[in-house]
Amino acid sequence: MSGAGGERAEGRPAIVIFGAAVRPDGGPSLTLRRRVMAAAAFGATLPGPLYVPTGARGRHGPAEAEVMGRLLQDLGVASAAIRLEVTGTDTLSSARACATLLRGHQGPVYAASSGYHLPRCVMLLRLYGLPARAAPPPEAAHVWRERWWWRGREALALPYDAALAWWETRRATGKGGGE
Repeated sequence: MSGAGGERAEGRPAIVIFGAAVRPDGGPSLTLRRRVMAAAAFGATLPGPLYVPTGARGRHGPAEAEVMGRLLQDLGVASAAIRLEVTGTDTLSSARACATLLRGHQGPVYAASSGYHLPRCVMLLRLYGLPARAAPPPEAAHVWRERWWWRGREALALPYDAALAWWETRRATGKGGGE
């Protein structure tokens, strides 16, 4: 697996896989495993994709990106097709870091995550300058009450993160006012 400073991949699809919790034993949570499996299945339909798992170390075990990188390799993805992004501590910082990592990337960019989370992931990658699209999500594993809880959480997080990303990009381009 190449780290954040690996060689530039042009013309090939990139699949940014957004992280989820790592279990206390260092293994992937069910959500993390399902996201990686869905991304790998989608990637198998594309010509030579670059996988970009993102996520820093959380409460347990190694960085989410490292756990996802190992899962991808277990699923048959070559280490040369994996570029880890290990600094993202939440969806916003992961999108920002991946946009920096993929700056100048010439191929299509896909966001891979749970269905409830994909709209925010795609929106943030786009706000940071990547022409992102959603990869097919894994099938929902939660009972309906839990799904609605996660959807409600996303309904609050999406406009908040959108405003922060918009402000950051405006400031970075000198259009934020007050300078």
